Amino acid sequence: MKSASTRTTRVVASLAGTAAVALVLAGCSGGSTGGSTSGSAITIGTTDKVTVLDPAGSYDNGSFAVMNQVFPFLMNTPYGSPDVEPDIAESAEFTSPTEYTVKLKPGLKFANGNDLTSSDVKFTFDRQVAINDENGPASLLYNLDSVAAPDDTTVVFTLKSADDQVFPQILSSPAGPIVDEDVFSATELTSDEDIVAGKAFAGQYEITNYDFNNLISYKAFDGYEGVLGAAKSDQINVKYYADSSNLKLDIQEGNIDVAFRSLSATDIDDLKGNDKVKVVDGPGGEIRYIVFNFDTQPFGAKTPEADPAKALAVRQAVADLIDRDEIADQVYKGTYTPLYSYVPAGLTGATESLKAPYGDGNGGPDADKAKSTLEAAGVTGPVELSLQYSNDHYGPSSGDEYALIKDQLESSGLFTVNLETTEWVQYSKDRTTDVYPAYQLGWFPDYSDADNYLTPFFLTENFLANHYDNPAVNDLILKQAVTTDPAERTAIIEQIQDAVAADLSTVPYLQGAQVAVTGTTIEGTSDTLDASFKFRYGALTKG
Repeated sequence: MKSASTRTTRVVASLAGTAAVALVLAGCSGGSTGGSTSGSAITIGTTDKVTVLDPAGSYDNGSFAVMNQVFPFLMNTPYGSPDVEPDIAESAEFTSPTEYTVKLKPGLKFANGNDLTSSDVKFTFDRQVAINDENGPASLLYNLDSVAAPDDTTVVFTLKSADDQVFPQILSSPAGPIVDEDVFSATELTSDEDIVAGKAFAGQYEITNYDFNNLISYKAFDGYEGVLGAAKSDQINVKYYADSSNLKLDIQEGNIDVAFRSLSATDIDDLKGNDKVKVVDGPGGEIRYIVFNFDTQPFGAKTPEADPAKALAVRQAVADLIDRDEIADQVYKGTYTPLYSYVPAGLTGATESLKAPYGDGNGGPDADKAKSTLEAAGVTGPVELSLQYSNDHYGPSSGDEYALIKDQLESSGLFTVNLETTEWVQYSKDRTTDVYPAYQLGWFPDYSDADNYLTPFFLTENFLANHYDNPAVNDLILKQAVTTDPAERTAIIEQIQDAVAADLSTVPYLQGAQVAVTGTTIEGTSDTLDASFKFRYGALTKG
């Protein structure tokens, strides 16, 4: 397999919903989306922000939410399923251990009238790799060697390593939206304005009006021929909110039809008692975690007092002091549950690798153990830790969440925490440029596989850009991706979690689900709140 130095990866986030932790499809409908579209416009409200519409330049949930509506994919997850199937493709299969061949449906077109052929597909993946934007998903294509388009409907992906168990899923991920080579630049990001003006869309919807992070209007694209079927509603408007309290007010007053991401746990709990709305939840793979920058954290590699043993002790002490139950109950009222490992409960290979080694060994905090850990490493006096969180991306409770984490660390007498906050658009830039020694992130998965919780974070060059480098972990991650025996692959995934738990590049602490609040006449929400973890507007109807 290729060197890990060229394999980096990704991050996203979300709001959570119920206390259930299993990633199951119970209660989710698998109904078809076929049939005629409704003429009633649906208005959706969200606090998620778009960064850029170009699939090569963004890797966040707010931007991907738009891409899922308007761009076509070779592979996609039908409603009610976590498993990928051909979308605008007729077929997709390994024709050799290192060749994945996709046959497109004939006669495909973009909304601007341009033909959608294998040339566009090759262009899409070639430009992802060439641009390799630091905030983009190109790292997902770590195993891609080349793309060929031998005829208008055939695409051949040549892979560097054989038997890649996740490549079909990657084609449905943020690296997978197919773009129009006549609209997009091959060498640099294309502006939102040029994309919208060029009508470079071929998903269930096309964008008809684009007011950046204020309002996006969509209409159903009748040329979409993918696995999701025709959109059930002809018109969708998405309104962007700076304040979740206004989002709550508008959904309860009937000013919007759907609120999805991100209401506070208190607001969700309150709305459950409101007979004018419905609170709908589904399986969720979201996790919350703290990231440590190995260069700039206390005693990090590029600090004046650099000391790897002391830096590890600081991370271990944080892991000893985090009280997950208190955060889940006090801040999120049980809508999140404690998480003690890197792969969330419900996925194959999930363990609780952080539970026994840290805190009291049973999931609770232990200040005495944290103190002993620091003293054994020669760390004296309270450790000054700068901790950053986003005040607008992970919901309105982030302030309470991180105020409580600050209190948990400082009440031990072992830390002095400088807590700061930044809006997401700037935050997403700062975190990759060593601005934050330790910071909040959430993860909303690209696909339902343990790989998606390991590859992004723990390869030598990872999406976190936090300078973590463990060659043994790197090799194990690459190995599991091409291990065809399920039991053997599961064992490797478990081994990886134990290894990263010892290093503590990140400290995960919460797991949640998906929640949408809708008006009483909205149907189809359960269809799209499924284990694909993609909120597809085309499933919604208004009675």
